[in-house]
Amino acid sequence: MSLIEQINLEFKEAFKSRKEIKVNVLRFLNAQLHNRRIEKRSKGGDVELSDDEVLDVLGKEVKKRKEAIELFKKSGRGDLVKKEEEELVFLEIYLPKQVSRKEIEEKVEAILAGGGGDFVSTMKTLMAEFKGRIDGKIATEIIKNKLGQ
Repeated sequence: MSLIEQINLEFKEAFKSRKEIKVNVLRFLNAQLHNRRIEKRSKGGDVELSDDEVLDVLGKEVKKRKEAIELFKKSGRGDLVKKEEEELVFLEIYLPKQVSRKEIEEKVEAILAGGGGDFVSTMKTLMAEFKGRIDGKIATEIIKNKLGQ
């Protein structure tokens, strides 16, 4: 079963069981996926989205939620923090397991030991290997720390 099929199935189940937050999150996610299909169609591509493209949309939505949580915390808006965190839980279900900080550190050390001594090449290698399973902020922090920047 593709990721889109799984999302649609869970949307129907949430709708039937009247789980309002989950329904709203999945409805918004479906709208974002629909927008991505329209974007692909305008470029002359295949209308169907691959699981990688769905994961890309999911990753962007998760990132937006995390950024919103940070901003709401700074503003003292606990009510909105709670709402965003609840939505984030439903989105993260579909993402692959994230790479641990320790794994990132080990990989960065291996890349740097292999001669990839600058920030950009290390980051490219890291992001390519852990595509969709790595937090860019953590990776940036670790690389800068290891390079002494």
